[in-house]
Amino acid sequence: MTSDSTEACLREQFATTFGQATFPLRDPFELLPLLPDGPATEFEAGSVVVPAIDLGMVYGTYQTYPYDSVDALVDDLIHGLKQEGVL
Repeated sequence: MTSDSTEACLREQFATTFGQATFPLRDPFELLPLLPDGPATEFEAGSVVVPAIDLGMVYGTYQTYPYDSVDALVDDLIHGLKQEGVL
């Protein structure tokens, strides 16, 4: 899987999962009920595995709440993964 397709796959998974939220989102804890396996949920694309818990614990500094749309949230999640060398 290429880097572009890995990113596209993760974008789709994040958008599908977090797109169910009621916006605006004021804090990351509002996302927990949307995760199929709670904080143990993992997002996978090719060889990249991103535990949902890491989105807040490791990549949280790249997120700026509140979010008015799923696209803005997903953009920041992907940005964090790129900055940390995951993508």
